[in-house]
Amino acid sequence: MNTLSGQSVLITGGGSGIGLAAARLFLAEGARVAIAGRDADKLRRAADSLNGGDRLIQRPTDVTDTEQVRQLVEDVNRRFGRIDVLVNNAGLNIKERTLRELTPERWRRLLAGNLEGAFHCMQAVLPFMRERRDGLIINVNSISGKRANPLGGSGYIAAKFALRGLAMGVAAEEKPNGIRVSSIYPGEVDTPILEQRPNQVTEEHRRSMLRPEDVAAAILFIAALPANATVPELVITPSSALYI
Repeated sequence: MNTLSGQSVLITGGGSGIGLAAARLFLAEGARVAIAGRDADKLRRAADSLNGGDRLIQRPTDVTDTEQVRQLVEDVNRRFGRIDVLVNNAGLNIKERTLRELTPERWRRLLAGNLEGAFHCMQAVLPFMRERRDGLIINVNSISGKRANPLGGSGYIAAKFALRGLAMGVAAEEKPNGIRVSSIYPGEVDTPILEQRPNQVTEEHRRSMLRPEDVAAAILFIAALPANATVPELVITPSSALYI
């Protein structure tokens, strides 16, 4: 029997890239899926492409807004009865990413989009998971959360390192409650976030990157593990990457 059949999964940043690819895989495995994202039109197009029927819902949500996140989690719980898996996938970067270019506003935007949004989502789902003494949270971080590189930018790197610490702290706190927390650190992935690179990415460079489906497969692997097994951290990189 498929271990994911009937499971309820909430995916943030589900309108494109890794989130959309993960939603497609979970649906194929028989799970019920809710996708959330800031862009309502993009989210609607994503939902149309998934053809998930009554096993799919889409909710426009800005995860940096605590009230919107609360309403999102309430809606998903009302529709599906519970949230078994939270995939914190929403994130962003900006073109002006060096410390020289960072302003307080840009700094706050990076922290909100890459750290605070994940915090709000965890805060919203954890009470329900504690009540059931079961649940899985998968944070899609970045290789920038493991090692610093000028390409990511100081603000993005700081937010991703902080997300790693948050995930580890929550994992330690919630382990006695039967809740597992995992972090995935992808290297370069060919997703729309590349549009925010300071310099245009060539087609040749794109071909060497991970595909969204590669990272989605890693998410699915973790989610399909039995409750007695957990993957605290998983690094996935392009085979051509110079770093190990």
